[in-house]
Parts: sequence; structure tokens; C-alpha cells
Amino acid sequence: MAIYVIDDHPLMREAIVMLLRRVRPESDLVELSKLSELNRAITARGAPDLFCLDLGLPDTLGVSGVKLLKSLYPDVPLMVISAEPASSAEEACREAGADIYIEKSAGAGEIANAMRTMLLPDNPHDELEEGQTVVGIAKLSKRQKQLIVMLDKGLSNRDIAETLGISEHTVKVHLWRLFRRLGVKSRTQTLHFARVNGLLTS
Repeated sequence: MAIYVIDDHPLMREAIVMLLRRVRPESDLVELSKLSELNRAITARGAPDLFCLDLGLPDTLGVSGVKLLKSLYPDVPLMVISAEPASSAEEACREAGADIYIEKSAGAGEIANAMRTMLLPDNPHDELEEGQTVVGIAKLSKRQKQLIVMLDKGLSNRDIAETLGISEHTVKVHLWRLFRRLGVKSRTQTLHFARVNGLLTS
């Protein structure tokens, strides 16, 4: 697995790489300081399996980096790790195509947990585990079924985090995995899918 860490701040880039080494030691970690280095790096190191992107790069403006990466690699998961508060930047990043938005101020533990959850294997051809449900070609874990019930109750990410005893960042990653598994893009689409497929009794 090739993970591209794109951040122009050397210390922050090294810190993210250290976390990724802890979470996924077998991965090929590629460090870049700007997007203009990407094509050459991919030629040398191979196709990306995950992007970890900072917003404040010298050759990007606002969410232009997110848009560029998603236009070139629409199927590659993109995690924005930014110093910008989520309240001011997350919505724009999600609209531009980012899958996950994490504040650098979240701390190493929360960022590592979000990374670990995002990098969990997700093979639809695996054998069913105990507690899983088949929906068409999709399989839902106990946690994913839990999330659907909580979404149906109208719980916020913060409420879900408190109920499950995890961080809001990890909740966002779990929701991203659920959306991807079901082929949907929002809570509303998830609940519609769940009702149509009999995952909710009401």
C-alpha cells in the first residue's frame, strides 16, 4: 500500500508519517511538500492507495488541492489533516471531495485512531463474521448496524462518539466506511437505503 503524505511543514509531515508507521508499518510512505511533486513521485513509487493532505500548501489555494487530487484519483481515499478548524474548512473540503477531515490539534492518539479505522481491510468477498448482515453485495458489521440505528434516532456525531466512547474523528471515519459500503454519500441516503432493504423496522 502506497500512502502519500503531502504537507509542506517538515515536522508535521514527519509526525504524520510516524503515526502511519505505527498504524500500518508495511505501507510504502511517500512524503511530499507540494502537489507539483506528485506526478514524479507516482511514477517512481507507484499508484496511491491513500492521500493525507494539508490544505496550506505553497502551490494550492483553499480546497484546490482536494479538487485536483479527486479529479485525478476519484477512487483513492483522501484524508485532509489541517490546522484549520473544522468549523471553517470541513464543509468546503467535503464538498470538494475529501473523505475525512481531521484537525491537527486533535492530537496524535485521535489522529492515529482515525487512520487505523480508515485503513481497516474492507474486502466484500471475505467470509461473513459473526454479527454481520448481507445487503445485496454489501456486508454490514455490528458497528455499522449500530450506526444506522443511531442515525435513525437523529444522533449527531458528538452524540454517537459519547455513546460509543470514541472520538468524533473516529465516528466520521466509521460513517465514511459505512457510506462507502452502501454506495451512498449522506446520512439521508443511508437511511433511505436502510429502509428500502429492511435494515430498520420503522
